[in-house]
Amino acid sequence: MSSKPSIILGTGNRNKAVELLKLLAPAGVELQTLADFPEAIEVVEDGQTFAENARLKACQQARHLKRWVLAEDSGLMVDALDGAPGVFSARYSGPGATDASNNRKLLDELGDLPAERRSARFVCHMTLSDPSGEVRAESEESCRGRIRFSPRGEHGFGYDPLFDIVEYHRPFAEMGPLVKSYLSHRSRAARAMLPQLIGLVDAGEIVG
Repeated sequence: MSSKPSIILGTGNRNKAVELLKLLAPAGVELQTLADFPEAIEVVEDGQTFAENARLKACQQARHLKRWVLAEDSGLMVDALDGAPGVFSARYSGPGATDASNNRKLLDELGDLPAERRSARFVCHMTLSDPSGEVRAESEESCRGRIRFSPRGEHGFGYDPLFDIVEYHRPFAEMGPLVKSYLSHRSRAARAMLPQLIGLVDAGEIVG
């Protein structure tokens, strides 16, 4: 085991892991993912909020692996749909959902609603659990935008081709990873988590 302070990113989503590895690098910890731990468990995400799901994923996995685990739960909340798809963002279009099928369903649900009624926000909640399963740090941030009438752009994943940042008149999928790393809900939550994470490292609580 490395002597460098280390935490496990509690996600099996490679796209999310890549984003988080870059965003949390300033903490000076070794970052691993669940892909490095074949013994990791599958946590049932049956919470009603992003916070509940993030805590489930962090705490259950931490107790099982006996390691520090940082988990996040995130998704899209559309105002005209009363906050849907929300915690169901990844599986919005049902079993076997893909990014494309989720995007199609979202466009179908919004129909011909005018642009001013297509406001939405991405939300990300992060939870850091110690090896005993106790929550030691949390953060939650969001990014507001508007749902387009059709997808555009080749970057990103999920709803990025439909999520316009109004001030830029462009969707996340056209902005590329560098710009997204400054504006996204996940990057904002990670930046809010960093001081807490660094504090725990400096206090010698997170070890290798």
